[in-house]
Amino acid sequence: MINIPKGTKDVLPDQSYKWRFIEDTAREVARAYNLKEIRTPTFEYTELFQRGVGETTDVVNKEMYTFEDKHGRSITLKPEGTAGAVRMFIENGLASSPLPVKTYYFTPAFRYERPQAGRLREFHQFGIEIFGSESPDTDAEVIFAASSFLRKLGLTDYRLEINSIGCPACRAAYNKALREYFEPRKADLCPTCQERLEKNPLRILDCKEEKCQAICEDAPRILDFLCDDCATHFDKVRHRLDTQGMKYTVNPDIVRGLDYYTKTVFEFVSTRIGAQGTICGGGRYDNLVEQLGGSSVPAIGFAAGIERLMLLMENTGCRFLEPRGVDIYLAGADGAGRDAAMSLAEILRDAGICAETDHMDRSVKAQLKYADKIGARFVAVIGSSEIETKTLSVKRMSDGTETPVRMDSLRDFMQRSVLEFMMAQAQSLK
Repeated sequence: MINIPKGTKDVLPDQSYKWRFIEDTAREVARAYNLKEIRTPTFEYTELFQRGVGETTDVVNKEMYTFEDKHGRSITLKPEGTAGAVRMFIENGLASSPLPVKTYYFTPAFRYERPQAGRLREFHQFGIEIFGSESPDTDAEVIFAASSFLRKLGLTDYRLEINSIGCPACRAAYNKALREYFEPRKADLCPTCQERLEKNPLRILDCKEEKCQAICEDAPRILDFLCDDCATHFDKVRHRLDTQGMKYTVNPDIVRGLDYYTKTVFEFVSTRIGAQGTICGGGRYDNLVEQLGGSSVPAIGFAAGIERLMLLMENTGCRFLEPRGVDIYLAGADGAGRDAAMSLAEILRDAGICAETDHMDRSVKAQLKYADKIGARFVAVIGSSEIETKTLSVKRMSDGTETPVRMDSLRDFMQRSVLEFMMAQAQSLK
């Protein structure tokens, strides 16, 4: 038997409806914020991530799935969604579209790291990317969209943390201060951070090694080095959050794990899914479009891991919208009844009603038993008498109530039933 690779997971029918609920909720939020869906390839040329994500990041240095294709070109399974979205924006000339260009996506992503709670080697993200606006209001809107998404999922046990990591101008002074701080402590840093000290000392602040984290506690903070423009931008973002009553904490230790961020960065964090509790994170990346060969276009976005969201929802008792399942099972009592059941089932299916019939040559008793096992909400037996009278006795499985329904009215009867069921389901989530 061939087993599934480590760090991957099958999604079975008893779990797939949870994924669909999260994805449907994300699409609902995307519609409300006028975001349009994009889809980018699962793999890209490796250079895209080296230049975009950053060669000093753990993602590029340690975690990417990279291989050569049959023509010797270096290909990488995408480890995150933003770089591909930016490449798409540039390659398809979207900078000439009316700005801002507001997009969202669902994507698989791949990182070779130790599997843990809600963090797999193949994982899935819902992401938002907005191109063209440098306004602090756009930063706030992206944070509002992320918060709206989490709320609509039923989540409450999380907190918002924000920071600004400045622009290249003020970052230069900050990096100098970091080098001066870490240089006398270089011998105590992990080997990776010793290399980062020369290339990109900001990345040391994102190290997960305990000894490096301890050293970082007294390191200089970026907020003390922001230029006037970055400081004003951050103040305006905070003002907009305050105006909307959005609760947050300024966490000067947030730098995010990717090199393309500038100015605003943020994370929604929970303690209910293990030590690494970020469930949604993002920020502004005003230089990435130009860095990857496009014009100078500011941008901002976020990504949320679907597996981590699902784990948090399960751990905190959130309700998922249950699948509607089988609306009606049509049992054929004889040959003519089976023919009629098949014909009726197709009429109902064309109307969006989930109808099932027998494909196993079961007896009527066995068919009804099977209908109960698959959770059919209604059943009806069709035999010669039902065909003659053109009337069915439709039984509601939850309480045994039986209703006579003419065959030519069955579609309308079931559509009303489905509408009532969906309204009750939606009400139960409030």
